[in-house]
Amino acid sequence: MIVTVPLRAALAVAALLSAAFVATEVRADDASPWQQDTHSAVRLLAGSRSGTVLLGGIAFQLQDGWKTYWRTPGDSGVPPRFDFSKSDNVDAVTVMWPAPRQFDDGAGGTSLGYKHRVVLPLRIVAKNPDKPLVLRADISYAVCEKLCVPVEAKAELAFASVASTEDAALSEALNAVPKPANIGDPTPFTIRDVKRDDKNNVLVDVAAPDNKELSLYVEGPTPDWALPVPKLVEHAPPGVKRFSFELDGLPPGAKAEGAALKLTLVGGDKSYEFNINLN
Repeated sequence: MIVTVPLRAALAVAALLSAAFVATEVRADDASPWQQDTHSAVRLLAGSRSGTVLLGGIAFQLQDGWKTYWRTPGDSGVPPRFDFSKSDNVDAVTVMWPAPRQFDDGAGGTSLGYKHRVVLPLRIVAKNPDKPLVLRADISYAVCEKLCVPVEAKAELAFASVASTEDAALSEALNAVPKPANIGDPTPFTIRDVKRDDKNNVLVDVAAPDNKELSLYVEGPTPDWALPVPKLVEHAPPGVKRFSFELDGLPPGAKAEGAALKLTLVGGDKSYEFNINLN
């Protein structure tokens, strides 16, 4: 979708965005040009090239007050979509997602996503590590303040640097991606138990320090599951923070029993991802 605005307003927004990006501009071969919209901008980042598997990234810049969404947007919102099929010498691309924040969606619900700036790391597998690699991305996302604006962008970047100036930014983004964990792992905070309270309600018990602020997100086995954001329960057993969510938003014909769920537990700058089968 192409969003049209008056020329004077467009020039003013472009100037503000350009000023914000000056500090983060790097050599052209390590990042593609910013693709600017009225409230945001997006570009590709390339890490150092070595071997078959490469690290890249998709960087978003957002105007103050605007947000974009996580892979699961919460009670409302539109998740970003990426198409890398026009790339050269690319066998596969995996998008990795830093832990999101919660936002009031303005309708009594909770949305999940990012504000200001975020880099989504990319794990890129080359077909042939000895040949040139060009990543091309068709990017669809939404930016929202009180209303949401759909954005379509295209970006292209060749991976050529032996030592990329974007390596530090990509490493920082990778560290913000939730780490895989198992129930009961001796991490600073962890999920201790997941159980059904009744047919339509699930309880998740978390072992964590009393003063630790935590958030929990749940995803179904496929993107068409729309499970609600878990809520913290006021009264829980000693030493436990208890979250609860309803088995609502299942696609037609889907069954909760035995479903593979993904739970993301976030506390401060640490986050963990748990895969479970619901009993």
